[in-house]
Amino acid sequence: MKGTDKISIIIPVYNVEPYIRKCLDSVINQTYQNLEIICVNDGSTDASGKICDEYAAKDNRIKIFHKKNGGLSSALNIGLENFTGSYLGFVDSDDWAEPDMFEVLYESLKNSGAHINVASYFKDTDAESIPMSNKERIPDGIIDTKNMLLYPLKRDYYMGFCGYLWNKLYSANIVTERFDNDIKYGMDVLFNATMVLTSKSTGVYTDKPLYHYYQRNDAISKLKSFSIKADILTVYKRIEKLLVDGGYSDISYWARGFYCYHASVMAEMLQSEIREHLNDYIETNKEFPEKIERMRGLLNG
Repeated sequence: MKGTDKISIIIPVYNVEPYIRKCLDSVINQTYQNLEIICVNDGSTDASGKICDEYAAKDNRIKIFHKKNGGLSSALNIGLENFTGSYLGFVDSDDWAEPDMFEVLYESLKNSGAHINVASYFKDTDAESIPMSNKERIPDGIIDTKNMLLYPLKRDYYMGFCGYLWNKLYSANIVTERFDNDIKYGMDVLFNATMVLTSKSTGVYTDKPLYHYYQRNDAISKLKSFSIKADILTVYKRIEKLLVDGGYSDISYWARGFYCYHASVMAEMLQSEIREHLNDYIETNKEFPEKIERMRGLLNG
């Protein structure tokens, strides 16, 4: 399809040599061809950057930015500072898109007059591809700002919606925010909520899986790094404040519920660490039975 509006697609790249070709092939072969493809190589130490250069040499729609490693947020910000399209999408460099993804999202957004189109997606592993579905039906037509904020917070009800960047197409005129470089995990949820609130965005939902979210064993979401995981607690505290300050305090308890969930994940991680070293703790506190009793109480709830 020949679109009259340019769609910019930002792809942050870091050490994805086994996956980046599949990702890029899925984007350059979209049925919607009027694309600006921005690849930001965030200091990859493998061949990812060279592969991007290789693709750029063959397709003039691809722009490559090579930078010193600074994290995902900094890479995404380079993309935001350099895109020129009327619409904006994101693709993770280890994922891929269905061939008609951006055509479907573009047409729906143009026809509706909304600011953001959200699509369902597949959750992929090496063994299977599972389409995500919602427990509660999202009505046809325009989604108001309040529900654009609420649906991602009610994730278990709306698994096909979520607060990710990559299953959405944004009108460029609402993209005024930048990512917080200090946030290493959950930056997309915070960015999306901030943008929706700032621009009072409306949306539409496409109940068709159009994106493949690949579950890597070494992805950040699966890493047991306490410092990285702790960022998500900051994210949901900030979202809670955004909702309260923005006049949506009546739904802010959903943000606090998410905070509680992630705090419980952190607690499980710490309990695992404590159990691993419990014998050492007992050995070094033999003369302080009250401390040992306290520790056992923490572990046993």
